[in-house]
Amino acid sequence: MNAVASHDNTMAGVAGPVLGDGEFRFLREFVYEHCGIALSEQKRQLVQGRLVRRLRALGMKGFDAYCELLRADPESELGELASAISTNVTSFFREVHHFEVLADDLLPRWLDQKRREGDRLRIWSAGCSSGEEPYSLAMVLAEALERCGRSIDAKILATDLSPAALAAAQKGVYPVERLEGVSAERRRRWFLRGEGEYAGLACVHPKLRELVTILPLNLLHEWPMQGTFDAIFCRNVVIYFDQPTKQKLFRRFARLLPPGAPLFLGHSESMHGLSDEFELIGRTIYRKKTA
Repeated sequence: MNAVASHDNTMAGVAGPVLGDGEFRFLREFVYEHCGIALSEQKRQLVQGRLVRRLRALGMKGFDAYCELLRADPESELGELASAISTNVTSFFREVHHFEVLADDLLPRWLDQKRREGDRLRIWSAGCSSGEEPYSLAMVLAEALERCGRSIDAKILATDLSPAALAAAQKGVYPVERLEGVSAERRRRWFLRGEGEYAGLACVHPKLRELVTILPLNLLHEWPMQGTFDAIFCRNVVIYFDQPTKQKLFRRFARLLPPGAPLFLGHSESMHGLSDEFELIGRTIYRKKTA
């Protein structure tokens, strides 16, 4: 532990643990290497404030012990660290125009093309957070499958790095006020209202759960998926990455999409100058080029 960190951590009893220079330098390098997130010096207070809660949960008195934990066993704490320093803001049907394009254009066309019984359809929610995005996708998909009237092997893969987010997504239980973006008809159809001790909560319908597979995945590490996807949603994720990391991620997405397949990004994200494999076709909707 460096001298600055040693001095700073003596203040823990007064104002809580303080993030020393050497510790912040280590965390910046660690987070960039393992998560692709570039932390500027201006993020120092934010990192300190958010990780103090993590230190308390682990029963640690200073950041030196936390850094030692990361050095000794990086994978065990990586998800919690990434969750702590990221801003996990999500909602049902966020950026609703994406779901409208999916419901009105893409899904009817795809399902018409997949005429043979047993044809597969796959959508990936990369960075699914607490589950609102994949369950929104599942509602749209379930409704499209009903209109289609054919048996299609349709699934949504939902992945995230945060253990807390994945646990919430797996649980699929949300405060009723979180359903603000869901129409009254869809609330009645796709959610079960809690009673007694679950009053004020809503649980996603089992039919939606059947469509969604939730798994942990670090986008910077190896991906186990072998086949292609009909669409990938990676929204409000790459905003944390620097340019080289974005370029690498877009190249990897391109390998999992057939020509003409869409990639959906968040409202403040863009591929401009970062990839020549995609073309813009709508508001933060990109399509893999066909030639």
